[in-house]
Amino acid sequence: MTARCLLNRTAAVFQLSFRTTTLRTGTRSYSDTEPEPLTLKHQSDGIRRIILNNPKKRNALSLSMLESLRENIVTDVDSDDLRVIIISAKGPVFSSGHDLKELTSTQGRGHHTKVFDMCSQVMTLIQDIPVPVVAMVNGVATAAGCQLVASCDIAVATENSTFATPGVNVGLFCSTPAVAIGRAVPRKVAMEMLFTGTPISAHDALLHGLVSKVVPEERLEAETLAIARRVCAASRPVVALGKATFQRQMAQGRDAAYATASAVMVDNLSLRDGQEGIRAFIEKRKPVWSHSSERAHD
Repeated sequence: MTARCLLNRTAAVFQLSFRTTTLRTGTRSYSDTEPEPLTLKHQSDGIRRIILNNPKKRNALSLSMLESLRENIVTDVDSDDLRVIIISAKGPVFSSGHDLKELTSTQGRGHHTKVFDMCSQVMTLIQDIPVPVVAMVNGVATAAGCQLVASCDIAVATENSTFATPGVNVGLFCSTPAVAIGRAVPRKVAMEMLFTGTPISAHDALLHGLVSKVVPEERLEAETLAIARRVCAASRPVVALGKATFQRQMAQGRDAAYATASAVMVDNLSLRDGQEGIRAFIEKRKPVWSHSSERAHD
């Protein structure tokens, strides 16, 4: 793998790899005689693609789906070969949220607790891992599906995508989705979404900060991969340090946030790649990243 993580495969190749009769996810292989896995995982040139693969059930975040998604995220997450994760979905629905059949009284309080605990684990994991996670949304994202989009570091959506928290309409207020959404959009926008369940358009989602970019459907793949490639062009430990610091300081008051960020800037400068970037700028050349967390020599 080159230092710049050049993406040699086109979007068509990515799609073709997922249509083969044998697909790999985690450590198991699935043939056309076995059930389709709930998620698909493919990695190339530093970019891991995770696809929600249950369109018949609107990619509902059942306990099994959440467990599969978690496994696909954490597998080799500290490997230098992994630089960015893209989460997308098959079908016209990105994710409809929790599988309501799992939330009936017959399932019991214990199962309900497992579902929400696992969901919280996945959402926090996305923000805690050292590589950026990008949501690639084409279609409907509701309830916990909207929460998943809000939890990702970056979100690219098509113009026809919509976002909603309609739980209030079925007697289950979207309290856990509100944690992520309330930190992504202005408070009053979040409250209107939560109290009414009314969907917002992709352009309104962009206006309010729920997504990063809105593109035509035919440009979704290319635009998302372009972002991923730009992430791959940076130093992995620098990106990891920056992501962790951003999450930490956003939870702090202003003065504490500056103290945290200032200390981390000093730590960043002590990295080998921190000094390499400065030298490259001064010498008017492209940096050659080590992608190592080693400290620079004094």
